[in-house]
Amino acid sequence: MARITCVGRRPKDGDNGAVPAQTTPTNRLLVGDNLDVLSGLPEASFDLAYLDPPYNTGNGFAYRDSYGSHAAWTAMMRPRLEQVRRVLAPGGAVAVSIDDHEVAHLRLLLDEVFGEDCFLAQVVVNLNPKGRQLGRGFATSHEYLLVHARDAAACVLDASTSDTVDPDDFPHEDPGEPRRYRRLPLRNTNKKFNPVTAPTMHYPLWGDPVSGAVRSAPFVGGVEVRPVFGDGTPAVWRWSVPRVDERPRDLLCREIRGRDGVRVDVFQKDWLEPGRRKKLRTIWLAEEVGSTDTAVAELKALVGHVFESPKPTGLLRRLLATMPADARVLDPFAGSGTTGHAVALANAADGGTRTCLSVDVAAPVRPGSNADLAGHATVADVTRARLLAVAERVGGGFAEG
Repeated sequence: MARITCVGRRPKDGDNGAVPAQTTPTNRLLVGDNLDVLSGLPEASFDLAYLDPPYNTGNGFAYRDSYGSHAAWTAMMRPRLEQVRRVLAPGGAVAVSIDDHEVAHLRLLLDEVFGEDCFLAQVVVNLNPKGRQLGRGFATSHEYLLVHARDAAACVLDASTSDTVDPDDFPHEDPGEPRRYRRLPLRNTNKKFNPVTAPTMHYPLWGDPVSGAVRSAPFVGGVEVRPVFGDGTPAVWRWSVPRVDERPRDLLCREIRGRDGVRVDVFQKDWLEPGRRKKLRTIWLAEEVGSTDTAVAELKALVGHVFESPKPTGLLRRLLATMPADARVLDPFAGSGTTGHAVALANAADGGTRTCLSVDVAAPVRPGSNADLAGHATVADVTRARLLAVAERVGGGFAEG
């Protein structure tokens, strides 16, 4: 197979680090067996790979979803994951959607291909809040997203988001200071850190609970404050003396009521900065990232109800937000084209220059499926139709081949 040259990262301006305007299409589609396509891609040419492979459930979707045994499914996935690892940049990551049927086998396979030390997260995604009511047993309301790094030490994935930062969590204000803040104990609350294990961090501070001032040396109005746990046993501070001296305005002394009555303690002013981010939890709710129902509505608005269980763009946009705004994205199981859609939406929202290579097969859709009834002969026809509609309505362009 001829080697394929894929869209690469745009060069950065040498003087100011700005990313030039994007001159290549946001979305590109390659039609063919994904293993063949992956084998022809250059090494280290992508930053993020998202895979939504067949779940091996035997359900009658538009595409083949039954490989029989777990071993047969694993045999199908292994070479594809090996190729995905090859084409990821050292700082890259892979995320794979799956459900209960193959999650255990997928986790073992990813650990084997990428390395156990490269495991980043097993996220629970609440795609069906009402729960599946058909069949016996529990009403399943979730799937999984398994995330591994190409190289744990070099990975650029930032597992945080600004979406879940709540301004109400920062209720305090300082006169003349536009930022709000919350109070965090300067004391290290982890009992593994104490005067025995961290002796240099157990030292006295001086604070004035009236003015709030905190210093590392005595001053008029200040009282000595030593770190203690809630039960009164000695603790340690989280900041060193030099850091206290560098950032006195970020500290606050106040009286608090403890187990043994009122005492004086020291707090950090944790500021609500513009663009502040918060660590992502490993449970993603439908109200945050969308559900199967919202995904169907998104797809229907573009090309009709042609896929039974597409992924919501919110899920992919949350994943994209963990990577740089010029990330090169790969989707070897493109299906309905959700990843490409999400990339275009993310670029439109923040001015990023992400690109997405979607790969799908020209296999015939299942007779009688929604895709068949809508006039799409192959699975790739569905992907193409959506990405063309995205280019028209969202922008970014589209290319094939």
